[in-house]
Amino acid sequence: MRTFRLVIACPDRVGIVAKVSNLLATYNGWISEANHHSDNLSGWFFMRHEIRADSLPFDVDGLRTVFAPIAAEYQMEWQVSDSAERKKVVLMASRESHCLADLLHRFHSGELDCEITSVISNHDDLRSMVEWHDIPFYHVPVDPKDKKPAFDEVTRLVNEQQADCIVLARYMQILPAELCEQYARRVINIHHSFLPSFVGARPYHQAAQRGVKLIGATCHYVTEELDAGPIIEQDVVRISHRHNAEDMVRLGKDVEKMVLSRGLRYHLEDRVLVHDNKTVVFG
Repeated sequence: MRTFRLVIACPDRVGIVAKVSNLLATYNGWISEANHHSDNLSGWFFMRHEIRADSLPFDVDGLRTVFAPIAAEYQMEWQVSDSAERKKVVLMASRESHCLADLLHRFHSGELDCEITSVISNHDDLRSMVEWHDIPFYHVPVDPKDKKPAFDEVTRLVNEQQADCIVLARYMQILPAELCEQYARRVINIHHSFLPSFVGARPYHQAAQRGVKLIGATCHYVTEELDAGPIIEQDVVRISHRHNAEDMVRLGKDVEKMVLSRGLRYHLEDRVLVHDNKTVVFG
């Protein structure tokens, strides 16, 4: 069903839900899903409504026009999106394939409602897998002594494809601050949830030596500060003394790809609202 997604964040006060609901009812708007959250700590209110497109007498621009006065009255940060307009996604990867393969499979089977415009990689290893899905593959090597030319090319490709979202599917390079700023809240990354305990190479082997009982993954928006952006989704899997380092790597990859796919889905469906460095996720 085609819907218009109305997403709102504003200072909390009495009457917000009634005001929005009354406006939609005036135009016979059929709310098929409604989510609200009042954050007592920050004093902010968050809302996400899905409205059946066929119930309104106007298109998505018309909804934006009639809603604008309420948004101004309540000092809202807001957006209206059309579920029929598929977001353009650029995937980035290095050599590890598990997250990329999982996203490509979900896209190929219709589970992810988006358009994957390309895959960009600093290695050529995954080209055949990507091209099997009829998706363009761009090999952009990164010179460790001078990374700027590579990221200039990455930025050019992303801009050329008019990407709405960039997903780092185990892309093992740090994006430059300029790209993070240009695509703020639109770059999604995944990392293991040991941080900051086991920093650097072979974190699962480090964890195995410490005898940890839980391993997990974190999906988050990328900021200039490494692995410190607003968290979208997390999950864990329990392990025991019976699991060796190789078992932990396998289980870690499973949870990484599940968390990344869920985080991307929430983003594509406009379910993630960011306030400061914290998210409200209407899952």
